[in-house]
Amino acid sequence: MPTWTPDPTFYPSPRSASKAPPEALAYVASFDPTRKVPDGISVVDVDPASPSYSRIVGNVAMPNAGDELHHFGWNACSSCLCPNAPHPHSERRYLVVPGLRSSRIHILDTKADPRTPEIVRVLEPQEVAEKAGYTRPHTVHCGPEGIYLTALANGKGEAPGGVFLIDHESFDILGRWEIDRGPQLLGYDAWWHLGYDTMVTSEWGLPADFEDGLVPEVLLGSKYGRKLHFWDLHKRKHLQEIDFGTEHQLVFELRPAHDPTKAHGFVNCVISLKDLSSSIWTWYRDGDKWAVRKIIEIPAEPADPDLLPPALKGFKAVPPLVTDIDLSMDDRFLYVSCWGTGDLQQYDVSDPFAPRLTGKVRIGGIVSRASHPGARNGKLNGGPQMVEISRDGRRVYFTNSLYGVIDEQFYHEGLDGWMVKLDAGPDGGIAFDPKFFIEWPKSHRPHQVRLQGGDCSSDSYCYP
Repeated sequence: MPTWTPDPTFYPSPRSASKAPPEALAYVASFDPTRKVPDGISVVDVDPASPSYSRIVGNVAMPNAGDELHHFGWNACSSCLCPNAPHPHSERRYLVVPGLRSSRIHILDTKADPRTPEIVRVLEPQEVAEKAGYTRPHTVHCGPEGIYLTALANGKGEAPGGVFLIDHESFDILGRWEIDRGPQLLGYDAWWHLGYDTMVTSEWGLPADFEDGLVPEVLLGSKYGRKLHFWDLHKRKHLQEIDFGTEHQLVFELRPAHDPTKAHGFVNCVISLKDLSSSIWTWYRDGDKWAVRKIIEIPAEPADPDLLPPALKGFKAVPPLVTDIDLSMDDRFLYVSCWGTGDLQQYDVSDPFAPRLTGKVRIGGIVSRASHPGARNGKLNGGPQMVEISRDGRRVYFTNSLYGVIDEQFYHEGLDGWMVKLDAGPDGGIAFDPKFFIEWPKSHRPHQVRLQGGDCSSDSYCYP
């Protein structure tokens, strides 16, 4: 009788995951902003020894147009090794790929040929709305009980958004996750502290307030998301709400410490209505409650109004627009994407309340239009957006598109997609890999990156 062993890409601790072999492929969500031809998952060769290094070597087209592929994830990950996991012998095999605009969910099998994943199931929007009670699926995380998906709206496209579960093997929709949602109405990201039996969720807005672009009246009225919600992960009940205040809008990406003994994490606030700055906050345990503290504030940069899109001319400044963050596996370095100014910043957050800026590069930017050593076009648009880190922390990948209609609001002359890679020093410092610049096909734009075998925002761990 054969001995069952866990998937070799599962690791019991972040410390062991950081010693994993380097990734050879990256999977990238690639969408058509005109919604005329199907979106796809592009496969990128990230092996420096390969003759096709830094090229797109595969593409899987979705069966329909207009999905707007956005965030996606694996069916299973290292959380399958937790003591309470009912399926330690699952495989990290399938990509779960939702369409944010269509609410359609695609299941892609990467096992037979990782360069050519095969679509093996499609969950249609009607089935998602009926069985989950939600639409506009946004974030995918694999957890001990199955696949968690956050959603921005209910089955009618209205409030409340929330979380639902999918079986990790059959991909049947199990249903709504929340038993008692308390005051929570808006959804965006969700992640957890497995060691503290706590889920955290953040907020964006309802489909009517973003699918045709950011709405100035909603933004200036402080009606986009500005809260964090803390939940009992086992009982599926809301415990606590923290309001960042009316000044702060768009509380987005959640990056809890990978070490399960640490009860803190980081979240970005995209914009301040007071001065257009962006900020990074630490959440942490304070006695028997959760609390937050602002640890980084990145100011807007003065700019010639003639160089700004209509939405910003009156402000005479470029907001940093921090739209994504990512945390290295050792919980030491936090990467911060400033989509507006074009900066990708690296902070040492060994002390989560006293960050130190240790590296910075600039590429694109609303005004800067900074170039790259490998680019043929000297003035790039877009800016650092979705960022992903290799498990050993030595490579950082990012793309430049946020969301189709919002791209046009801030990069009003058009946005040409690209993907780049940074090399990171073991004690801080980042620099462009001059050989890694992918000029994206003009028909599509790149969004989230997932690395073969796992990355720093795909897995959670139960052991330190």
